[in-house]
Amino acid sequence: MTKHRIYTMSFASVYPHYVAKAEKKGRTKAEVDEIIRWLTGYDDKALAGVSENRTDFETFFTEAPEMNPARDLIKGVVCGVRVEEVEEPTMREIRYLDKLIDELAKGKAMEKILRKQ
Repeated sequence: MTKHRIYTMSFASVYPHYVAKAEKKGRTKAEVDEIIRWLTGYDDKALAGVSENRTDFETFFTEAPEMNPARDLIKGVVCGVRVEEVEEPTMREIRYLDKLIDELAKGKAMEKILRKQ
């Protein structure tokens, strides 16, 4: 089985697109970083490290300090795919992050994005 091409893309190559999408809609890089920290457990220093090292997406998620257990609450469609139905684990994590960034760009409150009750 061949891996999806996005797995080998570096996180650093996609991150600026997340930030640009958020900023285009009046949100901030700090909010993007907060989402990534919430989802993965990376702190700011570790996030900078994965960017500098050009860490690929698969490694980014498999080596994440602590994937948030509340990510299972992320539901909805990204790129025509229902995220909760994605079976392949790495692709599901990528789609979770995509969905959270979409929610940010659509103006959703951070408390809702971060699934705080």
